[in-house]
Amino acid sequence: MIAKRVTAPNQLDLGLKLSTKKTRKREFLDEMDRVVSWSDLVALIEPHAPRARTGRLPFAIETMLRIHFLQQWFSLSDPAMEEALHDVPLYREFAGLDDAVVRLPDETTILRFRHLLEAHELAARMLGVVNDILTSKGLMLRAGTAVDATLIAAPSSTKNNSGARDPEMHQTKKGNQWHFGMKAHIGVDAELGLVHTVVGTAANVNDVTQGHALLHGQEEVVFADAGYQGAMKRKEATGVQWQVAMRPGKRRALDKSNPIDALTEKIEKLKASVRAKVEHPFRVIKRQFGFVKVRYLGLAKNTAQIKTLFALSNLWMARKRILQGMQA
Repeated sequence: MIAKRVTAPNQLDLGLKLSTKKTRKREFLDEMDRVVSWSDLVALIEPHAPRARTGRLPFAIETMLRIHFLQQWFSLSDPAMEEALHDVPLYREFAGLDDAVVRLPDETTILRFRHLLEAHELAARMLGVVNDILTSKGLMLRAGTAVDATLIAAPSSTKNNSGARDPEMHQTKKGNQWHFGMKAHIGVDAELGLVHTVVGTAANVNDVTQGHALLHGQEEVVFADAGYQGAMKRKEATGVQWQVAMRPGKRRALDKSNPIDALTEKIEKLKASVRAKVEHPFRVIKRQFGFVKVRYLGLAKNTAQIKTLFALSNLWMARKRILQGMQA
C-alpha cells in the first residue's frame, strides 16, 4: 500500500499571514524604506559601480545599498549579514531578494560594495545628499550649530595576527577611567539636532581642536560644552558667536542667592537645553543601531561607517515629519 502524502495547509489558508505580521522590526524597516531617497543615493553610487563584462551579472546597486544599510541598523558584520540574508525572510524582502532568486550576496560581495563606498568617499556624500533633502523639506536650519564628541571603543587586546593594537587608535582618560579607541566629533543643527558635519579622530585628540571643522560656515552662533573653552580665541576662529558652557567647578561655586549669579545659572541652563540636542544622534547610533565599538582597522574605514550611521540617524529622527509631509 502506497502512503498518501498529506500537504499541510499553508499560512494563507489558515489566515494567519505570519510573514507580514507588523513586528517592531518590520515597522522600522517599512518606515525607513519610505523615508530613504533610494533613487538619489543610487544615482550617487552608479557612476562608480563596476560593469560586468563576463560571468555572473552583479547585484543591483539598490539591493546592495539596502543590504549595507541593514548592516548599519542591526550592527551586522559581513559574514553575519550573509547568514542573516539566508535566515531572515524580512531582510531578503527589504533588499528586494524574493524566494525566486537563485543566489544571494555572499560576504565577499558585501565587503566589495563597502570597499567601493570607502574608495570613492561616498559615505560623506551620502550624508550630504540626505541633508540636502532634509533642507529642502525645511528640516535643516542654518542659524545655529551645537558641537560635541563621543568616544567609540576599539579592541585593546593584542591577541590577534599582528600582535598589536590598531596604531591609529589611542587611549585617553575621561574622569578616572581610561578609554582606547576613537572619537566621533559632530556638528548638529541647533534647532532639530540633525547632524550636518562629522569628523573622526583618535580618542586622544582634544575636542576644541576640531570645533571649527564642525561648522558649515553659515551659522551665527555655536553651542558647546566646557571642553570647547577657548574655541573663540583660536587662530581659525571666525565671526561666529560661541556659547560655551561654564566649567563645572566654577558653576558649582555660584551663589544662587546672588542676583547676578542666579541670572548666570539661568543662562547656563538655557545653553544646556540647546546643547542637549547634540546628544540625540549619539543615542540613536549607540542605542537604536547598537554601534558601541569600531569594527574595522584604521580611522578612514570607521569614520566612513560613522558618517553613514549619522546620515541614517538623521532620517530616523526626522522620519515622522517626513512621513507627515508625504501624507499632506
